[in-house]
Parts: sequence; C-alpha cells; structure tokens
Amino acid sequence: MQFSTAFRPRLIDSLRGYTKSRWLADVGAGVTVGIVALPLAMAFAIASGLKPEAGLWTAIIAGFLISALGGTNAQIGGPAGAFIVIVYGIVERYGVANLLISTACAGVILVLLGLFRLGTLVRFVPVSIVIGFTNGIAVLIALSQVKDWLGLSVDRMPGNFFSQVNTLAQHIDTVNPYAFALGLACVALLFLWPRLFLKGSPVIRLLEGHKVRRFARVPAPVVALVVLSLLAWGFSFPVETIGSRFGGIPQGLPVFELPAFSWETVRLLVTPTLTIALLGAIESLLCARVADQLATDPHHKKHDPNQELMAQGAANMIVPFFGGMPATGTIARTVTNIRSGATSPVAGMVHAATLAVIVLVGAPLALHIPLAVLAGILLFVAWNMGEWHEFARLKHFSNHYRLLMLSTFFLTVVFDLTVAVEVGLFMACALFVRRMSGLFRAERQPDVAPPQPTDLAAQPPSAPVHPVHPVATWRLHGALFFGAAAKIDPIIQAVETGPPGMDVELDACELVALDTTGLDALEQILKAVAARGGRLSVVHLHEQPRSLIERSGFADRLAAQGGSGVDV
Repeated sequence: MQFSTAFRPRLIDSLRGYTKSRWLADVGAGVTVGIVALPLAMAFAIASGLKPEAGLWTAIIAGFLISALGGTNAQIGGPAGAFIVIVYGIVERYGVANLLISTACAGVILVLLGLFRLGTLVRFVPVSIVIGFTNGIAVLIALSQVKDWLGLSVDRMPGNFFSQVNTLAQHIDTVNPYAFALGLACVALLFLWPRLFLKGSPVIRLLEGHKVRRFARVPAPVVALVVLSLLAWGFSFPVETIGSRFGGIPQGLPVFELPAFSWETVRLLVTPTLTIALLGAIESLLCARVADQLATDPHHKKHDPNQELMAQGAANMIVPFFGGMPATGTIARTVTNIRSGATSPVAGMVHAATLAVIVLVGAPLALHIPLAVLAGILLFVAWNMGEWHEFARLKHFSNHYRLLMLSTFFLTVVFDLTVAVEVGLFMACALFVRRMSGLFRAERQPDVAPPQPTDLAAQPPSAPVHPVHPVATWRLHGALFFGAAAKIDPIIQAVETGPPGMDVELDACELVALDTTGLDALEQILKAVAARGGRLSVVHLHEQPRSLIERSGFADRLAAQGGSGVDV
C-alpha cells in the first residue's frame, strides 16, 4: 500500500496567476452560495435532531476548511442532506456528545484514507448501490419532515421507518392547517421561482426590461424563507418557529469545548463512526466528480481524491469541538457555486465568511422562521436529491442491476445505510463472481491425428522419440478463477474416460486471467493426465497466467513430463 506524504491543497495552485477579475467572480459566487446555504444549514441541523446553530457553524468552519485544504476548485462543503438520517439515529441512540466523538473519529479515518491514497477505492462502489441508497435517504428525509410540514403535535420522532410511519398515523388528527399551508407554499415557490424568469415566460413578457432578470439571481430558498417568514410573523400564524422550539440562535462565535471522551465510549461507536466516514467519502468524491463534469472555467482542474479526503477529514476532526455535525461535499451548493462563476477555492472560503457575517449580524431575525418553511425546503431538497427516473429505467437493465439497486433502496429505508451498503457490496461481489464465472468456458477442439510412422522416420536421429499418443485440445476462454474452477471438471472427466496415454493440450490464447484456485484446477488436470500415461501442455499463454504458472513451479512440473509443457 502506497503512503502519501504530499499534502498540497488545490488553493496553492489556484492562486498562481490569480487576477482581480477572478477575485470578483469568486466573491460573487461565494456570496451567492453563502445565502443559499443559510436556510439549508439550519434545516439540516434541525432535521438531524440538533439545534440550528450546529448546522450553521458546520457550514462556516467545515466549509472554510474544506475549501482551503481540499483537492477541488469549486466544491462547497458543509452539512448535507445525506447525513440527516444517520445523524438523527446516532443522536437518538447515543446522544449528542457521542455524535461529536463519532464525527471526530470519522475525520481521522478520512485523513488516513487520503494519506494511504485510497480515494480511488470509492469508484469501486457500483452506481446501482449509490443510486439505491441516495433514493432511500431521500425518502427518509421527506418522511422526517412530515411532522413539521403538517404541524403535528409530536414530542419526538423515533428513528426507524416503521415507527415513524406509526407515529405520524397516530397523530394525524393534530394537523395544523397554517403550518401545512406554509409548507405547501414553500414547496410551490421553490418549484416556480426559477421558472418565472425563463425566456418567454408571462412574467418576462409582462415586465419587459433587463432589470426584472436581476430578481432571478436571488436564490429560491432565500425568497421562500424571507417571504413566508414575514407572512407568518405579520399575520401571527399559530405555528412553531425556531424561537419557540430552540429559543433562537446565539449571536456570537462558538465556544471550543472538548466532549467527554473515553476509549470505552469509542468502542461502542465503531459502527456509527464507520458509517459517517463511508458516507462522507462517497458523497464528497461523487460531488467532486459532478463538479469536474459541470465546470467550464479554463482554470478548473480535475479533483485530487486523496487531498479531498484529507481535507474532509481535517474538517470533521475540528468542527465537533465547536458543536458541529458531520460535513461533506454538497452537490446542490457546489453546482450553485459553479454556475455563479466560481474559479477557485476562494469562492468556498467567501461562502463561509458570508455565512458568518449573516449569523453574527442577523441571528435575532431567525427567531421568526417557521419550522414548516424549513420542512418545505427539505422536502424540495429530498425531491431533487432522489434520482427517481432510475426506477423507470430499470426495465432497460439486467436483473443483477435491478436486484442491487432495489435491495439497497429498501434496506436503506427499512434498516439503515450501513446495512444497505454492506449487503449491497456483498451482493455486488457475489453477482460479479457469478457473471465472470459465466463468461469462462473450455471448448473442445477437433481432435488432432497423431503423427504417422513415416513422419517419425523422417525426423533426424538426434530428435527425442516419444510414444505416439492421441491429442485432445481444449481452448480456454475468459478468467479461470475460484468462481469458474468447477468448469474444468469436464476436461478431467474426458481424460479419465478417454483412451489410455491421451495427451492434453490447453490452448490459453483467450485465457485473460488465472488465480491460485484456477491453478489448482490445472494441477488436477495434470494429475489425471499423468495417471493415464499422457502428457499435458499449456500453450499460447498471456503474461499474467504465464507469470503465475512459472512462479508456482507448475511450469517445471509440466516440463518434467518429458517436454517443455509450456509455450507462450
């Protein structure tokens, strides 16, 4: 395993030749993303069972560190919707203090993954598993917001799917029509706002002129948050707000505080720690790949996955000591950053600074934000997060793909992400072995007539004379490994039932790979052939099978039969 000592944030390279125009573009993009991140950070924290300031300070501290230390040009880090279900379950089962310890330990794991250059391993997770758990998390996020969207009188929601559904059904008679109306209006506004300013829309035709297009630059979540909060406050709607539930947001810098730590506690948190680290790695690197695909700026370079993991790890190691929650790359804010013209990690740092200014200056205003509005924002996030069209496309894919995606989806919803990914990866490996074993085959070739006596007489006197044996040839196709070794049995059976002294030739011109189990299968053929008085030869070997055959001594055993036995 290769160890990397190179810690080189992308920021260092991005600042070479940095110009004023790029600075202005980054500032504009950072301010825009900072405004977008404000309602999302609070909503993610509240949905995770934490106070709103936990999400805000995570977006500020972790967002700044991920941009400053990361391996991407435009990725924005912070609290993410994918963590809502995970964090809520950890808080419910272990408490907030243990969530902070899990987050810090997960940060250590992420740093080690980067140091040992394991960032590329995330690419080995099949896309069917990624889509399955992404859609499953989206369903759970939406379900977790039904309580606040409907304004139900529920003290605390349970953490698992069936208990949540049961709790919602038991309290459905406590629906608050004002909260429901605000949440519905929020979702509608989020859908409609970007479409109001499309070219040719009624709004553009009614209000001709370029100035009206400036309103389109205002992010839809901010519009929904401000307009509906003013509406609820102005008409004194009887709905739950941030102030009524949490008492507001502290107007000041967070305090550095060490959570209660013991090795006994850490041992109990292995599973949640691994879950946070795994999800953080997958989300951040998938987000970085999306950013690479969308970026059109000439200064953009492909992300460095190992540097990105080290930055994510550093952020998650530090933010818990300020009361934060797990952080990772966020696709929605990253896309907003790119589309707003970001050219370097400076935009992400400006985004964090913008959030800090808003929190320090406008924290008292957050008292009046209805939780139903934040629930509406998260319902919209869940809708955009899910790749629902993939369900309709399942008919175009193999049964293996369908089984992996649907199993991961249902396991994520019914159990949790850890179980879903573990089972999904196990099934992916099993199905891969099955598919690869199905590709291997051994085909019997037409029998070759043994040399006639006249041919033998024509040989020079010095040539070694061997008994004339019939020759049976099989051509091997694919990879001969542990999953396909049983397909060699027909060759052994043919040798054992064939004429005595039959020579066997294995044509390996299409054998692309060989493992030790496959080599053992070849050993069984050699024993069967030798027991019948024949010779085995393996011809036309490629580099990998030939290397294993020579290193294992199998080539020498073939040669000991009286011929070379191996021909490349």
